[in-house]
Amino acid sequence: MTSYKFTGKLRELIEKAEHGSELDVDYIMSHLTNDSSLAMTRYVDYALSLVENPNGIKRLEHYLFNGTLIQRNYSSLFFNRLLDYDIVQRAFKEGRIDEIQAFAR
Repeated sequence: MTSYKFTGKLRELIEKAEHGSELDVDYIMSHLTNDSSLAMTRYVDYALSLVENPNGIKRLEHYLFNGTLIQRNYSSLFFNRLLDYDIVQRAFKEGRIDEIQAFAR
């Protein structure tokens, strides 16, 4: 854990991500909607980068294939950052994400 003093929603999302269960990932991903503010999308993006629990990662795979467009895009970014290009390529071939998301690094 970093020494930054996070407050409010970001702190809550970080705590969920560090625990990283399926329910925690569901909670984090529920903040990605068409009405999400830019700040909220950044908070979610940061929180997702902290997920290490295998159950949480598996849940992010679910979102990559079954989430809303914005959830699929952030899941794709998560797996690209892990250098897990096979799963991203599979999602791209199935039409779940576009070319920009598939090849974003």
